[in-house]
Amino acid sequence: MSRTDDLKRIEAALARACAVVSRFTPGEIEHRVKSGNDPVTEADTSINDCLLETLPRDGEGWLSEETVDSEERLGKERVWVVDPLDGTREFVAGIAEWCISIGLVENGRAVAGGIAVPSHDLTVIGSLETGVLTNGQKTTVRPHADVDGITVLASRSEVRRGQWDRWNAGPIKVEPTGSVAYKMALVAAGRADATWTLVPKHEWDVAGGTALVLAAGGAVWTVEGEEPIFNRRHPLFRGLIAVPGTLEDPVRVLLAEAIAELD
Repeated sequence: MSRTDDLKRIEAALARACAVVSRFTPGEIEHRVKSGNDPVTEADTSINDCLLETLPRDGEGWLSEETVDSEERLGKERVWVVDPLDGTREFVAGIAEWCISIGLVENGRAVAGGIAVPSHDLTVIGSLETGVLTNGQKTTVRPHADVDGITVLASRSEVRRGQWDRWNAGPIKVEPTGSVAYKMALVAAGRADATWTLVPKHEWDVAGGTALVLAAGGAVWTVEGEEPIFNRRHPLFRGLIAVPGTLEDPVRVLLAEAIAELD
């Protein structure tokens, strides 16, 4: 099976999912609260059903926020890791910072992905072998030489807690933004400098974005300082950092103190 075929499947799945979500109006949709105090809507489940029908083939595994997990995936070489609607809180609130995220994992590595942001007419698709296309045009991460003056996209809750105050008046500017997958898509599209979070994220939140940032020439690592490995029994990261490859070393130094405080 070729990577070109994988990308065609991702593109087709995103197109179908965008058609599904167009039936719902952000800010005017009912929701219920599931475990973890997270909202879920009919849009989440409808998109999930669409992706499940479109993506996996025989022998491939599946991990989604909106599907009951099965250990069967642990024995699969290829696994689709998806978040049908990342940023449901924003979707419910009518804030245009939500997206549909698809990641393809092979032997634990995120190798291809696609993220669609319908409210911005933005689609980012790519793989480690082919690079990244944003709305059909080749894109890469921004080529920064150092951290001075970069803008980092961070979650609103982390910004509200003052988690990034120590740097906001210094070398970097922190911009509160919803949906971690949306933020990673902007980095891969060259529309944002970097993003990071020091709060736990599930694999489905970041699989697609990880593949895209890496494919666009970026670097992605966990708060333990390691490459993110996917399709684990407990699919949760303690945090994740995504930056241009040229900024990996200075950002590791910049964040060392904050990461140490997590332990």
